[in-house]
Amino acid sequence: MSRRAAGIFTRPEVAAAVGAVLIWVLLAGAAGPAFRSMAGTASYLNAAAPLGILAVGVALLMIGGEFDLSVGSIVGVSGMSVMLLTTEPAWSVWPAIAATVVICLLIGFLNGLTVVRTQLPSFIVTLATLFILRGLTIAAARGFTRRTQLGGLDDVAGYEFARVVFGSAPVAGLRVSIAWWLGCAAVATWVLLRTPWGNWILAVGGQPEAARNVGVRVARVKVGLFMTSALCACLVGIIQAVRFTGADALRGQLQEFYAIIAVVIGGTLLTGGYGTVIGAVFGALIFGMVRQGIVMAGIDADWFQVFLGGMLLLAVFVNRYVLVRAQRAS
Repeated sequence: MSRRAAGIFTRPEVAAAVGAVLIWVLLAGAAGPAFRSMAGTASYLNAAAPLGILAVGVALLMIGGEFDLSVGSIVGVSGMSVMLLTTEPAWSVWPAIAATVVICLLIGFLNGLTVVRTQLPSFIVTLATLFILRGLTIAAARGFTRRTQLGGLDDVAGYEFARVVFGSAPVAGLRVSIAWWLGCAAVATWVLLRTPWGNWILAVGGQPEAARNVGVRVARVKVGLFMTSALCACLVGIIQAVRFTGADALRGQLQEFYAIIAVVIGGTLLTGGYGTVIGAVFGALIFGMVRQGIVMAGIDADWFQVFLGGMLLLAVFVNRYVLVRAQRAS
Protein backbone atom coordinates (compact mmCIF):
# COMPACT_ATOMS: atom_id res chain seq x y z
CA MET A 1 0.00 0.00 0.00
CA SER A 2 1.36 3.44 -0.95
CA ARG A 3 2.03 6.11 1.64
CA ARG A 4 -0.82 8.19 0.21
CA ALA A 5 -3.30 5.31 0.46
CA ALA A 6 -2.13 4.57 3.99
CA GLY A 7 -2.71 8.24 4.86
CA ILE A 8 -6.28 8.03 3.57
CA PHE A 9 -7.05 5.04 5.78
CA THR A 10 -5.75 6.85 8.85
CA ARG A 11 -8.41 9.53 8.42
CA PRO A 12 -10.87 9.28 11.35
CA GLU A 13 -13.99 9.22 9.17
CA VAL A 14 -12.87 6.52 6.73
CA ALA A 15 -13.76 3.57 8.97
CA ALA A 16 -17.26 5.00 9.48
CA ALA A 17 -17.69 5.51 5.73
CA VAL A 18 -16.61 1.94 4.99
CA GLY A 19 -18.89 0.70 7.76
CA ALA A 20 -21.84 2.62 6.32
CA VAL A 21 -21.29 1.03 2.90
CA LEU A 22 -21.02 -2.47 4.37
CA ILE A 23 -24.14 -2.00 6.48
CA TRP A 24 -26.08 -0.70 3.47
CA VAL A 25 -25.06 -3.77 1.45
CA LEU A 26 -26.00 -6.10 4.30
CA LEU A 27 -29.39 -4.51 4.90
CA ALA A 28 -30.10 -4.15 1.18
CA GLY A 29 -29.76 -7.91 0.94
CA ALA A 30 -31.63 -8.72 4.15
CA ALA A 31 -34.51 -6.26 3.71
CA GLY A 32 -34.78 -6.58 -0.07
CA PRO A 33 -36.28 -3.98 -2.43
CA ALA A 34 -38.06 -2.16 0.40
CA PHE A 35 -34.72 -0.91 1.73
CA ARG A 36 -33.28 -0.09 -1.69
CA SER A 37 -36.34 1.82 -2.90
CA MET A 38 -36.71 5.59 -2.79
CA ALA A 39 -39.22 5.24 0.02
CA GLY A 40 -36.78 3.09 1.98
CA THR A 41 -33.96 5.56 1.40
CA ALA A 42 -36.16 8.43 2.55
CA SER A 43 -37.10 6.40 5.63
CA TYR A 44 -33.57 5.92 6.94
CA LEU A 45 -32.37 9.39 5.94
CA ASN A 46 -35.34 10.96 7.74
CA ALA A 47 -34.55 8.84 10.82
CA ALA A 48 -30.88 9.83 10.72
CA ALA A 49 -31.39 13.58 10.26
CA PRO A 50 -32.40 14.66 13.81
CA LEU A 51 -29.62 12.59 15.35
CA GLY A 52 -27.24 13.90 12.69
CA ILE A 53 -27.96 17.50 13.65
CA LEU A 54 -27.33 16.69 17.31
CA ALA A 55 -24.15 14.82 16.39
CA VAL A 56 -22.71 17.87 14.60
CA GLY A 57 -22.70 19.94 17.79
CA VAL A 58 -21.65 17.02 19.98
CA ALA A 59 -18.77 16.18 17.60
CA LEU A 60 -17.33 19.68 17.77
CA LEU A 61 -17.62 19.67 21.55
CA MET A 62 -16.00 16.24 21.91
CA ILE A 63 -13.17 17.24 19.58
CA GLY A 64 -12.76 20.19 21.95
CA GLY A 65 -12.37 17.74 24.83
CA GLU A 66 -15.77 18.06 26.52
CA PHE A 67 -19.13 16.27 26.78
CA ASP A 68 -22.70 17.55 26.81
CA LEU A 69 -25.21 15.10 28.26
CA SER A 70 -27.89 17.79 28.43
CA VAL A 71 -28.61 17.93 24.68
CA GLY A 72 -31.46 15.41 24.96
CA SER A 73 -33.23 17.46 27.60
CA ILE A 74 -32.62 20.65 25.57
CA VAL A 75 -34.59 19.00 22.75
CA GLY A 76 -37.49 18.68 25.18
CA VAL A 77 -37.02 22.21 26.52
CA SER A 78 -37.05 23.80 23.07
CA GLY A 79 -40.19 22.03 21.88
CA MET A 80 -42.06 22.76 25.09
CA SER A 81 -40.85 26.36 25.08
CA VAL A 82 -42.33 26.93 21.62
CA MET A 83 -45.63 25.40 22.70
CA LEU A 84 -45.92 27.27 26.01
CA LEU A 85 -45.06 30.61 24.41
CA THR A 86 -47.70 30.10 21.73
CA THR A 87 -50.40 28.99 24.19
CA GLU A 88 -49.88 31.06 27.35
CA PRO A 89 -48.84 34.55 26.13
CA ALA A 90 -50.41 33.59 22.75
CA TRP A 91 -47.36 34.52 20.68
CA SER A 92 -47.18 33.64 17.03
CA VAL A 93 -44.79 30.86 15.98
CA TRP A 94 -41.77 32.88 14.88
CA PRO A 95 -41.35 35.06 18.00
CA ALA A 96 -41.72 31.88 20.05
CA ILE A 97 -38.99 30.19 18.00
CA ALA A 98 -36.69 33.21 18.36
CA ALA A 99 -37.17 33.32 22.14
CA THR A 100 -36.57 29.56 22.33
CA VAL A 101 -33.27 29.90 20.49
CA VAL A 102 -32.16 32.57 22.98
CA ILE A 103 -33.16 30.34 25.93
CA CYS A 104 -31.19 27.37 24.57
CA LEU A 105 -28.13 29.50 23.83
CA LEU A 106 -28.29 30.73 27.42
CA ILE A 107 -28.40 27.13 28.66
CA GLY A 108 -25.33 26.31 26.60
CA PHE A 109 -23.57 29.41 27.87
CA LEU A 110 -24.29 28.49 31.50
CA ASN A 111 -23.12 24.92 30.91
CA GLY A 112 -19.85 26.15 29.43
CA LEU A 113 -19.33 28.86 32.03
CA THR A 114 -19.88 26.38 34.86
CA VAL A 115 -17.36 23.94 33.39
CA VAL A 116 -14.60 26.50 32.76
CA ARG A 117 -15.08 28.38 36.04
CA THR A 118 -15.35 25.38 38.36
CA GLN A 119 -13.06 23.00 36.41
CA LEU A 120 -15.55 20.23 37.16
CA PRO A 121 -15.84 17.45 34.57
CA SER A 122 -18.31 18.43 31.87
CA PHE A 123 -19.78 14.92 32.10
CA ILE A 124 -20.96 15.64 35.65
CA VAL A 125 -22.04 19.24 35.04
CA THR A 126 -24.16 18.41 32.01
CA LEU A 127 -25.55 15.26 33.63
CA ALA A 128 -26.86 17.51 36.39
CA THR A 129 -28.21 19.92 33.77
CA LEU A 130 -29.98 17.04 32.05
CA PHE A 131 -32.00 16.25 35.18
CA ILE A 132 -32.58 19.91 36.06
CA LEU A 133 -33.90 20.76 32.60
CA ARG A 134 -36.02 17.62 32.36
CA GLY A 135 -37.60 18.36 35.73
CA LEU A 136 -38.19 22.01 34.90
CA THR A 137 -39.78 21.11 31.57
CA ILE A 138 -42.21 18.70 33.21
CA ALA A 139 -42.96 21.14 36.06
CA ALA A 140 -43.55 24.08 33.71
CA ALA A 141 -45.81 22.07 31.42
CA ARG A 142 -47.91 20.78 34.31
CA GLY A 143 -47.90 24.11 36.09
CA PHE A 144 -49.29 26.03 33.12
CA THR A 145 -51.42 23.40 31.39
CA ARG A 146 -51.72 20.42 33.80
CA ARG A 147 -50.34 18.26 30.96
CA THR A 148 -46.92 17.13 29.74
CA GLN A 149 -48.01 16.76 26.12
CA LEU A 150 -49.24 19.78 24.19
CA GLY A 151 -50.62 20.05 20.67
CA GLY A 152 -52.34 22.45 18.32
CA LEU A 153 -49.30 24.32 16.99
CA ASP A 154 -50.83 24.15 13.50
CA ASP A 155 -53.57 26.54 14.67
CA VAL A 156 -51.06 29.26 15.63
CA ALA A 157 -50.29 32.22 13.35
CA GLY A 158 -47.12 31.69 11.31
CA TYR A 159 -47.26 27.91 11.43
CA GLU A 160 -47.58 27.31 7.69
CA PHE A 161 -44.32 29.06 6.87
CA ALA A 162 -42.63 27.36 9.81
CA ARG A 163 -43.87 24.01 8.47
CA VAL A 164 -42.24 24.73 5.12
CA VAL A 165 -38.94 25.67 6.79
CA PHE A 166 -38.80 22.97 9.46
CA GLY A 167 -41.41 20.26 8.85
CA SER A 168 -42.02 19.73 5.15
CA ALA A 169 -41.04 16.83 2.91
CA PRO A 170 -40.61 18.59 -0.44
CA VAL A 171 -38.92 15.86 -2.51
CA ALA A 172 -39.96 12.20 -2.71
CA GLY A 173 -40.63 11.89 1.01
CA LEU A 174 -37.27 13.39 1.99
CA ARG A 175 -37.86 15.77 4.88
CA VAL A 176 -36.36 19.24 5.04
CA SER A 177 -34.59 18.17 8.23
CA ILE A 178 -32.12 16.33 5.97
CA ALA A 179 -31.16 19.65 4.39
CA TRP A 180 -30.71 21.17 7.87
CA TRP A 181 -28.52 18.19 8.83
CA LEU A 182 -26.27 18.41 5.79
CA GLY A 183 -26.13 22.20 5.99
CA CYS A 184 -25.07 22.14 9.65
CA ALA A 185 -22.47 19.47 8.86
CA ALA A 186 -21.08 21.49 5.94
CA VAL A 187 -20.75 24.67 8.00
CA ALA A 188 -19.17 22.82 10.94
CA THR A 189 -16.71 21.02 8.63
CA TRP A 190 -15.70 24.31 7.04
CA VAL A 191 -15.18 25.88 10.46
CA LEU A 192 -13.13 22.92 11.68
CA LEU A 193 -10.91 22.58 8.62
CA ARG A 194 -10.70 26.07 7.13
CA THR A 195 -10.79 28.60 9.94
CA PRO A 196 -8.58 29.58 12.89
CA TRP A 197 -11.49 28.65 15.17
CA GLY A 198 -11.18 25.05 13.95
CA ASN A 199 -7.48 24.98 14.83
CA TRP A 200 -8.34 26.31 18.29
CA ILE A 201 -10.95 23.56 18.79
CA LEU A 202 -8.41 20.85 17.95
CA ALA A 203 -5.75 22.47 20.10
CA VAL A 204 -8.07 22.94 23.09
CA GLY A 205 -9.17 19.32 22.89
CA GLY A 206 -5.68 17.89 22.43
CA GLN A 207 -3.37 20.08 24.50
CA PRO A 208 -5.27 22.80 26.34
CA GLU A 209 -2.29 24.08 28.32
CA ALA A 210 -0.15 24.38 25.19
CA ALA A 211 -3.04 26.14 23.44
CA ARG A 212 -3.38 28.56 26.34
CA ASN A 213 0.35 29.28 26.26
CA VAL A 214 0.22 30.34 22.60
CA GLY A 215 -2.68 32.72 23.20
CA VAL A 216 -5.76 30.62 22.49
CA ARG A 217 -8.67 31.70 24.68
CA VAL A 218 -9.50 28.22 25.89
CA ALA A 219 -12.44 29.24 28.07
CA ARG A 220 -14.06 31.24 25.28
CA VAL A 221 -13.68 28.37 22.82
CA LYS A 222 -15.23 25.86 25.22
CA VAL A 223 -18.16 28.11 26.11
CA GLY A 224 -18.75 28.65 22.38
CA LEU A 225 -18.77 24.91 21.80
CA PHE A 226 -21.32 24.32 24.55
CA MET A 227 -23.52 27.01 23.00
CA THR A 228 -23.14 25.32 19.60
CA SER A 229 -24.25 21.93 20.93
CA ALA A 230 -27.22 23.57 22.66
CA LEU A 231 -28.15 25.35 19.43
CA CYS A 232 -28.11 22.08 17.49
CA ALA A 233 -30.34 20.47 20.13
CA CYS A 234 -32.65 23.49 19.97
CA LEU A 235 -32.95 23.09 16.20
CA VAL A 236 -33.93 19.43 16.59
CA GLY A 237 -36.56 20.34 19.18
CA ILE A 238 -38.04 23.03 16.95
CA ILE A 239 -38.10 20.71 13.93
CA GLN A 240 -39.92 18.03 15.91
CA ALA A 241 -42.39 20.48 17.46
CA VAL A 242 -43.29 21.87 14.03
CA ARG A 243 -43.45 18.44 12.39
CA PHE A 244 -45.67 16.89 15.09
CA THR A 245 -47.54 20.18 15.76
CA GLY A 246 -46.86 19.79 19.46
CA ALA A 247 -44.39 18.93 22.19
CA ASP A 248 -43.78 16.28 24.82
CA ALA A 249 -41.85 17.09 28.00
CA LEU A 250 -40.05 13.73 27.71
CA ARG A 251 -39.04 14.16 24.07
CA GLY A 252 -35.31 13.79 23.50
CA GLN A 253 -34.71 11.07 26.10
CA LEU A 254 -31.56 9.02 25.40
CA GLN A 255 -30.70 11.19 22.40
CA GLU A 256 -27.57 12.47 24.16
CA PHE A 257 -26.22 8.89 24.29
CA TYR A 258 -27.19 8.12 20.70
CA ALA A 259 -25.40 11.30 19.60
CA ILE A 260 -22.23 10.31 21.44
CA ILE A 261 -22.40 6.84 19.88
CA ALA A 262 -22.77 8.37 16.40
CA VAL A 263 -19.79 10.67 17.01
CA VAL A 264 -17.57 7.87 18.34
CA ILE A 265 -18.54 5.58 15.45
CA GLY A 266 -17.52 8.49 13.21
CA GLY A 267 -13.95 8.40 14.54
CA THR A 268 -13.87 11.06 17.25
CA LEU A 269 -11.85 10.14 20.31
CA LEU A 270 -13.42 10.33 23.75
CA THR A 271 -10.25 12.06 24.94
CA GLY A 272 -10.65 14.98 22.52
CA GLY A 273 -8.34 16.65 20.02
CA TYR A 274 -9.06 14.20 17.20
CA GLY A 275 -12.07 13.63 14.97
CA THR A 276 -14.23 15.05 12.20
CA VAL A 277 -17.79 16.20 11.67
CA ILE A 278 -17.97 14.14 8.47
CA GLY A 279 -17.41 11.01 10.53
CA ALA A 280 -20.34 11.98 12.77
CA VAL A 281 -22.49 12.29 9.64
CA PHE A 282 -21.66 8.70 8.72
CA GLY A 283 -22.28 7.62 12.32
CA ALA A 284 -25.78 9.11 12.24
CA LEU A 285 -26.39 7.55 8.83
CA ILE A 286 -25.47 4.13 10.22
CA PHE A 287 -27.92 4.72 13.06
CA GLY A 288 -30.72 5.58 10.65
CA MET A 289 -30.03 2.64 8.32
CA VAL A 290 -29.95 0.11 11.14
CA ARG A 291 -33.00 1.52 12.89
CA GLN A 292 -35.17 1.34 9.78
CA GLY A 293 -33.44 -1.60 8.11
CA ILE A 294 -34.06 -3.92 11.05
CA VAL A 295 -37.79 -3.25 10.79
CA MET A 296 -37.82 -3.73 7.02
CA ALA A 297 -35.91 -7.00 7.34
CA GLY A 298 -38.40 -8.32 9.86
CA ILE A 299 -35.80 -8.62 12.63
CA ASP A 300 -36.89 -8.15 16.24
CA ALA A 301 -36.36 -4.47 17.10
CA ASP A 302 -34.89 -5.47 20.46
CA TRP A 303 -31.66 -6.26 18.61
CA PHE A 304 -31.23 -2.58 17.70
CA GLN A 305 -29.67 -1.61 21.03
CA VAL A 306 -27.49 -4.72 20.97
CA PHE A 307 -26.15 -3.59 17.61
CA LEU A 308 -25.54 -0.05 18.83
CA GLY A 309 -23.55 -1.29 21.82
CA GLY A 310 -21.48 -3.58 19.61
CA MET A 311 -20.83 -0.80 17.10
CA LEU A 312 -19.71 1.54 19.89
CA LEU A 313 -17.24 -1.00 21.26
CA LEU A 314 -15.92 -1.81 17.78
CA ALA A 315 -15.58 1.88 16.96
CA VAL A 316 -13.46 2.50 20.07
CA PHE A 317 -11.07 -0.29 19.06
CA VAL A 318 -10.88 0.93 15.46
CA ASN A 319 -10.36 4.56 16.51
CA ARG A 320 -7.52 3.57 18.79
CA TYR A 321 -5.88 1.53 16.03
CA VAL A 322 -6.23 4.37 13.50
CA LEU A 323 -4.77 6.90 15.96
CA VAL A 324 -1.75 4.68 16.66
CA ARG A 325 -1.16 4.25 12.92
CA ALA A 326 -1.47 7.99 12.35
CA GLN A 327 1.01 8.76 15.13
CA ARG A 328 3.51 6.25 13.71
CA ALA A 329 3.11 7.68 10.22
CA SER A 330 3.86 11.18 11.50
